[in-house]
Amino acid sequence: MDRQGNKYTFLYASVMVIVVATILAFVAEALGPIQKQNEEEAKMIDILKSVSIESTTANVADKYEEYIGDKSYIVNYEGERQDASPQAAFNVDLSKEVRKPLPERQYPVYECHLDNGEVKYILPVRGKGLWGPIWGYIALNQDKQTIYGATFDHKGETPGLGAEIANDAFQQQFKGKSIFDNEELVSVQVVKGGAPDDAPHSVDAISGGTITSQGLETMLMDYFNGYEAFLKK
Repeated sequence: MDRQGNKYTFLYASVMVIVVATILAFVAEALGPIQKQNEEEAKMIDILKSVSIESTTANVADKYEEYIGDKSYIVNYEGERQDASPQAAFNVDLSKEVRKPLPERQYPVYECHLDNGEVKYILPVRGKGLWGPIWGYIALNQDKQTIYGATFDHKGETPGLGAEIANDAFQQQFKGKSIFDNEELVSVQVVKGGAPDDAPHSVDAISGGTITSQGLETMLMDYFNGYEAFLKK
């Protein structure tokens, strides 16, 4: 066959495409379980971080089992527990749920039982920042009204600006904030220019990260609305 001809070039390119595709498919299949495990470990680390339990990939599975284990479940918009396994709650994909109307979503709840006997309710949240999705976990005290801890992360917010939602200094502000004013759900406002030190329902926004801050505030109000019936039970 003439190696300078179009037929040879076409066949060679076709064979190479098939070979490369086969290799990539094999690699993806081989790495799939490892990638899934890494994602699950990262999720458990974030859940535990919201209640100030530090963990690593080496010990997170044991710590998650110790403090949460099978004490997670799904509630609906009416605040009713659904007949689902703890693993079902862990596997809820918020990236899909967030596209649904509030009454149609599944709402995972992780109950964390601390060493001192206190119970914390950890709620996952997801929303939209400036450049992409933002998400996090809010841990509420046993009264289901005040925040015990919070952790947030993002996919592509601007370093030094919106990306600051992932920093401890920003997250620490949420501790002790109340999401109810008497019986009214007010969530937590993220205030541009700074919230008063004694404000029970607000924190400082990120300097220069206005849109991300607004997105986080909207995310919290959105999900607290979805969990409201559960929180009032």
